[in-house]
Amino acid sequence: MASPKELTLLINNGDMDAKIASVYGCDPDRSTVYAARYARAVLQFEKQFGEADVSLFSAPGRTEIAGNHTDHQHGHVLAGSVDVDIIAVAAMNGTNIIRIQSEGHPMDTIDLTDLTVRSSEYNRSGSLIRGIAAKFTELGYTVSGFDAFTTSNVLKGSGLSSSAAFEVLVGNIINTLYAKGEQDAISIAKIGQYAENVYYGKPCGLMDQMASSVGGIIAIDFADNESPEVEKVNFDFQMNGFSLCIIDSGAGHGDLTDEYAAIPREMKAVAGVFGKGFLCEVSETDFYSRIAEVRSAAGDRAVLRAIHYFADDKRVSEEVNALKNKDFTRFRELITQSGRSSYMYLQNVFAASKPQEQAVSIVLALCERLLAGKGAWRVHGGGFAGTVQAFVPNSMLDQMKETMDKAVGKGACHIMNIRPVGGTCLMK
Repeated sequence: MASPKELTLLINNGDMDAKIASVYGCDPDRSTVYAARYARAVLQFEKQFGEADVSLFSAPGRTEIAGNHTDHQHGHVLAGSVDVDIIAVAAMNGTNIIRIQSEGHPMDTIDLTDLTVRSSEYNRSGSLIRGIAAKFTELGYTVSGFDAFTTSNVLKGSGLSSSAAFEVLVGNIINTLYAKGEQDAISIAKIGQYAENVYYGKPCGLMDQMASSVGGIIAIDFADNESPEVEKVNFDFQMNGFSLCIIDSGAGHGDLTDEYAAIPREMKAVAGVFGKGFLCEVSETDFYSRIAEVRSAAGDRAVLRAIHYFADDKRVSEEVNALKNKDFTRFRELITQSGRSSYMYLQNVFAASKPQEQAVSIVLALCERLLAGKGAWRVHGGGFAGTVQAFVPNSMLDQMKETMDKAVGKGACHIMNIRPVGGTCLMK
């Protein structure tokens, strides 16, 4: 720990450059861009809270590389942390109050003497803080107050999961300040999921938190949802001449809750025909042998969504093997197959209730026109609105950005790098 002035001096003198470079996976001479952001955050903390012994934290956004709507059926996913994140400057304050000032938002103030669930806090960041503190307390730790200033460049509504990054950030702050760093990355992810499910009121899966907390490219098997299997996959897209792009279609996620909820509901309805709770428990052979019965019981769209699940779940393992074998051509083929399956069978590219609004479809069509035979593209994350993920040859990045600027809006194409480190404390 250091005072804000001491820490600012360390950052400005370049003493943090090597650490910053290791977190973001960049050359030390490029760390100055990230360092300037930390220096500004330290200054803002001091303005808000005054002098204190402070620590630095970071939690990244995440991208769903492969496995579209497979996680909630306890299937397989390939995900990665990216080089946009939420950073925090934090310090113990000697009280029972947590105060978190997120830039551009009202301050969250949580009294630790009351850690019960509050329905009035549903869908608010304060509920996540309260839930994470409650879980650490339940695990036997004495959690006291702290002050934190946070700032984020994780695009909201981009499918990069700013909420999971915030949960992982708060989890790392409490783990460092009050739990002696005893909780590992997977445990912190589960704590974040608990807070989102119970305190925030959203029944999310675990993929977002896992990808943000563990970091790098990871393959996750959710067969045992309480203890998912996680495997790191080492691959550098840039070294293979490609960039990972997230393209914002410009369409918001408002009023689409029912569309999202219908996917797991219909998949579970198919599983129910076989007396199972999730599609991962159903034999694909049995599914196809009884497909007429399933159509009658669950409906045709549910059958098509199950078809997508079985194929996309298997594709994840093939995609992981392609990366391990450095076969990026095969990887791109599989990504594009996944995208077509999402469009045709999963049907999460536009909302059936709003067929006149098909921004994601437009972006996908433009990607195909530009990248056919050269790159890969697919709907990103939950779908229906939001973003498209594309793997673009570096030589075509300017063309991609120009195409999307004209069709969707300036700055729609965001170039991402996979960062090797998940949620972390850069300085205790």
